[in-house]
Amino acid sequence: MKKKSLLFGAMTMLLGMTVLSGCGSSEKSSADDGDKKYVIGVTQIVEHPSLDAAFEGFKKALEENGFKEGENVEYNVQIAQGDQSNSQTAAKNLVGDGVDLIFANSTPSAQHALNATKEIPIVFTSVTDPVGAELVKSFDEPGENITGTTDTHPEAISKTLSFVTDEMKAKTIGIIYNSGEQNAVVQAEEINKFAKDKGVKVVEASVSTSADVKQAAESLTGRVDAIYIPKDNTVVSALESVIGVANEKDIPLFVGELDSLKKGAIAASGFNYEDLGYETGMMAVKILKGEKKPSEIPVQAPQNFELMFNKKAAEEQGVEVKDSWSDLGKFLEE
Repeated sequence: MKKKSLLFGAMTMLLGMTVLSGCGSSEKSSADDGDKKYVIGVTQIVEHPSLDAAFEGFKKALEENGFKEGENVEYNVQIAQGDQSNSQTAAKNLVGDGVDLIFANSTPSAQHALNATKEIPIVFTSVTDPVGAELVKSFDEPGENITGTTDTHPEAISKTLSFVTDEMKAKTIGIIYNSGEQNAVVQAEEINKFAKDKGVKVVEASVSTSADVKQAAESLTGRVDAIYIPKDNTVVSALESVIGVANEKDIPLFVGELDSLKKGAIAASGFNYEDLGYETGMMAVKILKGEKKPSEIPVQAPQNFELMFNKKAAEEQGVEVKDSWSDLGKFLEE
């Protein structure tokens, strides 16, 4: 009996050590854990240069901090092709797949992700108004499982439109936006407030899909002195059609972000979306390593911001480029 008791005790101690050892390895949550494979869910409303650049910046931040695609990280990418229903489905798919973290790239993508889960960590970017979109309570108090970066600078719209009214002497400004996108509606409201304060008129052209964008642009012909395109995913995804109308009809075109400026607009106030995505990626790194919870990371706004001009686009649209513009901002390098 005594031998059996000793043998049983030894086996119990060995089993206990094995269990403790197993628990210790499972608690590792950093990228240094060679056995841990992370799946990052990516939901993006549509493909266009700004959103794509933000995703590249996000991946760059993770890779620089030990989360390498193809080694210990896999990206489950869901593109909604501009469709709200697809975006809802994408979020549900990622939750169903049990991803470790969701990167929500755009306002509707973030809204649908948060509706789909209150447990999986979510980091968002390319969101115009996180509070108005009911993603977070405030910048300093994000949600329990969500935080991120906003692509709105408080002076972005007013800086560009001040150039349109003061330098271009525009009295009527046309805007094209999707009234179904909360972020676009917020910007339209801000544009109208600016116009009222300045004593100028706004002519709105609303669209539902990217297929409507060209017709909306054509509807503004002869009715406006300039066109301004806010950061609207639907319109920006079909920006070439607006540029075509602006070039053909000599209507000065202005936009809400720098990637669209490069395509063929005259001026924009903005920043680099890759930098914004990188900042979002750094938030994800802290979450994946267990250093911070989303609720402990404040929402961040763009750091680098400036007015920039596209000389070639101005010439295409019949606008004389003045040397004095260099006192107001910078020209794109040709």
